Amino acid sequence: MTEHPVVVLHPPQEEGGRRVTVHGEPIGVAMNLLDVVEFLRRAGLEFDENEVAVSPLIEWRGGGPSYWGPEPRRP
Repeated sequence: MTEHPVVVLHPPQEEGGRRVTVHGEPIGVAMNLLDVVEFLRRAGLEFDENEVAVSPLIEWRGGGPSYWGPEPRRP
């Protein structure tokens, strides 16, 4: 059986941070991995910082777990 993402980290917002949804429901805007861990804990999901970065239950859109802000503006 294939595991499907339960959690989605949406692409970084213009002002930085990523919207986090669980089963399609918004649970907050994370500015870093520790924020994600805390939001998921509040939603009843236990992940540590390392698990958040690699879990198949978490889908990272618009960049991986090390990318939290908008692209730098080019002159």
